[in-house]
Amino acid sequence: MAPYEPVYIPVPADWSIPPLHFQVHDSASFGSITFFDNVKPPALMLEAVLHVLKALYVPESVPRHVRSITLILRPMPGVAHTTSNTLDDAHKEIHLSSQYVAKNAGRARDEIYGVIVHEMVHCWQFDGGGTCPGGLIEGIADWVRLKAGFAPPHWSRTSPPEKWDAGYEQTAFFLSFIEDKYGSGTVVKLNESMRDGRKWDEGVFEGVTGRGVEVLWGEYRRTFGRTSGGNGGGGGGEPAVPTHGV
Repeated sequence: MAPYEPVYIPVPADWSIPPLHFQVHDSASFGSITFFDNVKPPALMLEAVLHVLKALYVPESVPRHVRSITLILRPMPGVAHTTSNTLDDAHKEIHLSSQYVAKNAGRARDEIYGVIVHEMVHCWQFDGGGTCPGGLIEGIADWVRLKAGFAPPHWSRTSPPEKWDAGYEQTAFFLSFIEDKYGSGTVVKLNESMRDGRKWDEGVFEGVTGRGVEVLWGEYRRTFGRTSGGNGGGGGGEPAVPTHGV
């Protein structure tokens, strides 16, 4: 397969893009070879950053606290996770499993981009000083992945769970529904409400859309011919933690 030729997205002059670094721990493995056959690390990282910043911020609100981001391709279980350097929280690390890349060789380019966009969100998003439900943290990350056009083929809207903050693509589809019905910028406002450590408050949904999250979740579920049921209120997810993964 010929290497993917990325379309470079212009970087707004007033955005502060931190240094982007790349490490590979097993360059001769099938997963790493597949990675290099499908993506170019500098373009992958820059495009992922820009997808995130364009989705969640306007130029005036782009966070300035991230000092560097390092993508590390290495053998490990799972898919990927994001954490901070042990010496400085402002230095972020995204760890991507080379085994996972190998298992997805058939659609490697789109899967790599999708996973890295998701993880890149965790480098930049606000979490209310750790008070935001974990399901919303992951849902926002997958919403950005969905918006960027990298939803994998197994994602489905056809069976919504009982809770709005179930996380990942389930919450991402809910957020997409809200954006479509109540206007672009809804997710931006949800994220911005947690800036500077302000604690998460599910009342922000009503402030942004005029409807509480339980009402919104009921509306969403009724689009599938189902009643709202379950725990429609926020707070059902696990608290956000410094390390996130998919």
